[in-house]
Order: sequence, then structure tokens, then C-alpha cells
Amino acid sequence: MTHADRLAAFVALGQRLTALLSPAQAEELTELFIRARNNNPWFDAPNVRGALEGIADMLREEPLRHWAARYRSEPNPAPRLVGVVMAGNIPLVGFHDALCVLLSGHHLLAKLSSDDTLLMRWVLNELTTIEPRFIDAVQLAERLNAADAFIATGSDNTARYFEYYFGKKPHIIRRNRTSLAVLTGRETPHELGLLGEDIFRYYGLGCRNVSKVYAPTGYNFPLLLDALQPWQHVLQHNRYQNNYDYNKSILLVNAVPHLDSGFLLLTESARLVSPISVLHYSTYTTEVDLVDQLTDAAPQTQCLVSGGGQYPGSFAFGQAQHPALADYADGVDTMAFLAGLD
Repeated sequence: MTHADRLAAFVALGQRLTALLSPAQAEELTELFIRARNNNPWFDAPNVRGALEGIADMLREEPLRHWAARYRSEPNPAPRLVGVVMAGNIPLVGFHDALCVLLSGHHLLAKLSSDDTLLMRWVLNELTTIEPRFIDAVQLAERLNAADAFIATGSDNTARYFEYYFGKKPHIIRRNRTSLAVLTGRETPHELGLLGEDIFRYYGLGCRNVSKVYAPTGYNFPLLLDALQPWQHVLQHNRYQNNYDYNKSILLVNAVPHLDSGFLLLTESARLVSPISVLHYSTYTTEVDLVDQLTDAAPQTQCLVSGGGQYPGSFAFGQAQHPALADYADGVDTMAFLAGLD
């Protein structure tokens, strides 16, 4: 199969997802939503739709071809078997790794997360239906001993396990990361409302979810909480509400100062990662102070957002959960890694 064949198959997959998301296929899509939520209660219809829309956008022909053109396109004379340990914290989070492995001409040996087996199996089946020659290049397995190289995503604890077992072969091993927001006090209510997408999409379970904000000393936090009110529907999810009730009780019992919007708890903390339903904040006095704090946090930062993306290296509010093809996890170029396996 040529590079052009592989590229065409992924473009066709994007078109299939776009068609699935149209009103004409509402029945099939609803059935997929039900099956996904039965597999993982966090994967409700809005979040599965959001994930499918993100992949469909990723597979649009023009940006896909433009991205792929940055890498080798000649036939791969010796495809490697690449073991991929996929995460399952948000729907289809492992898709980008699968795309990179297969588009680069290698073979995929995937260990699916128990939290995201149905959707990943479904999308890989759709791909092999579109291009049956991918059948020989896609394997699902519980053990990855046979792999020539590895891409693994997990917690800091599992990363140590991955290093032990995979460290002697080429590998990318990803650890815990989270995302941060910079506030200046000059944001409009509309801009602050957009930040809700970065905080609440996927109920805060993803590494691209904002778990902490940095605000100038004396910032008016009630203004932020008011702007986030349209997201109060997250409390309708029983698991989110359970987390909210639990974390609220912990803050109250321990007499930790906090603000409570009725569905989000805001508290000052040096920690970057916050529990579900909690948003941490730190304050800064000067631009230099802010830069120092962000520099300290950089090794654990997946992405940074700010109003209009004005802060250097940041996404605009509302865009953290909409990465482009080249927005690689942990900043490691997966395609370049795969190209170097020959």
C-alpha cells in the first residue's frame, strides 16, 4: 500500500465521520452514543460527539495532506511493529497515535484501555472497512512483547513501569500532564465564557483540560465564575456531581478557603492538577513573576490558554480541546520518531 493509498483511506474515514454526524444518520449515531456510554459512563453523547467532530476535522483532506507532506512519503521498505499503549481518559484519545503509526507505513500493535475499547475498536473497524489492506497492519493485543518500538501513555507511576519494560527499544513514554490558563483581568465576559470549554469538556478528565489558572493579585474571581454559569449542566452527570459533593465536603471539613459556583469549586493551591469539579488558582504580581511560575510548571504542562491566545505560546480560550495534527502530546513529534525507526 502506498503512502497515497493510506492518506486517501484516512481522508475517506474523515468523510465517513462527517456523514455520521449529520442529521441523516442520527439513528446510527445515537446507537453508537448508547454503546459508548454503556462501555464508559463518562463518555456521554456530547463528549463522544465532540471527539468524533475533532477527528473528522483532523482528517480533512487539505490539512491532512499539508501535515503529512512534512514527512517522508516514499514506500517504507521495512515497516516496524509499533506497540501503542492507549489511554482511555477521554473518547478516542489514542486515535492520533494510530493515525501516525499507520500513515507512516508501520504496523500498529495496540493495547486498548479498558475505558475506551468500544470506540477505538469501532473507528479502527471503520478504517479497515474503507481500506481492507489495513487489516494486516492493525492488531489489538493485551501484551506488546513482539513490538519493535513503543508509544505509551499513562500516569507517572505507569511511566516507570513502561520505562522498565520498554526502555531498551525505541520509545515515547508520556506521563501526567495538565493544562493551564493565564488571566489578566482584561478579558471580556465572552472570552471568560469560552474558557469553560477548556475546563469542562470531557468533565475535566483530559490532559488538555485546564485545571489551574494564573491571575493577577486582586483578581475578581466572581466575574470568572459568573461567566462559566452556562456549564452548570455538568452537574447533571451523577459521577461529576459525586465528585463535586465529595470535594466540597473536603474543603469545608478542612476549612479551606474557596469559592463555590454551585458546580465548580475554586481554591488557591500551588498544585497544578486539580480533582474533578475543582479549579486551582495562583496569583502573580508582575509579568516576571508569571513567567517564573509558568517556567516551573512547564515540565507538567500540556498546553496553555489565554484570552485570544495573546500570551506567547498559548491557545485562545476555548481551543485547548481542539488540537491540530501537529500539536503533539508532550511536545514530542510522533511522526518524526516513527520516521527514525528504519
